[in-house]
Amino acid sequence: MNKPLISLFFLLLFGQVSTAQLTQIPILCYHQIRDWKLKDSQTDKAYIIPPAIFRAQMKMLADSGYHTILPNELYAYLISGKPLPSKPFMLTFDDTNEDQYKVARPILIKYHFKAAYFIITDKIGTHKWFMNSLQIKQLSDEGNVIGCHTLSHGNFKKLTGTAWQTEIAQPKKTLEQITGKPVDYFAFPYGYWNRAGLPQLHQLGFKAAFQLEQPRYPKDPIMTIRRLVARGYWNPQTLDYNIKHDFGRPANK
Repeated sequence: MNKPLISLFFLLLFGQVSTAQLTQIPILCYHQIRDWKLKDSQTDKAYIIPPAIFRAQMKMLADSGYHTILPNELYAYLISGKPLPSKPFMLTFDDTNEDQYKVARPILIKYHFKAAYFIITDKIGTHKWFMNSLQIKQLSDEGNVIGCHTLSHGNFKKLTGTAWQTEIAQPKKTLEQITGKPVDYFAFPYGYWNRAGLPQLHQLGFKAAFQLEQPRYPKDPIMTIRRLVARGYWNPQTLDYNIKHDFGRPANK
């Protein structure tokens, strides 16, 4: 039996038990960080956060004593109950947008925050709107985590046949070549996932995967970790309220 299948066996055998009694850690998801445009709808504004609002949200988190953790720390907590710092939370960024590097990065550095960045590999360096390989490597070198967000942001629920290789396995290798580090974490495009595809992620060597706001799958909670989209129209108090009321339940809920 190869290593990924062995890992899958033990996760399925013990994963639900080891995570069932642990509290969900707040995990925030961000996409674009820019000022709104007239054409942006209210739905768009959930995923587009103006820099001033993002700055205010990060200040609130720092002033409130929150400490960022990274996926390896979360994984160790979920699998073995390894202790975390006081008031832990995780920052994640999806979709390779360059404003995450140019706008968000200096703010995170100011507050000594680290983050996980989930990269769509066919967007890398293709336009001024997207990060290039050097920027991605710098984020990694600075202690952030680079994760896979597929080749083309395709719907995970529709992957079949060779698409597992082209959309996930090869992008994982591409990011490992850029960073020089293992890429152990995956985020589902649009947050879409299905039970049938989860074993594929184990077999491809991922430790954990991140969705959005659906309930976790109790039989494989490590591959359906929840995140909260931090809406662009939330002031710091609204964000704080949603963190406290959305998380705090057992990890398999």
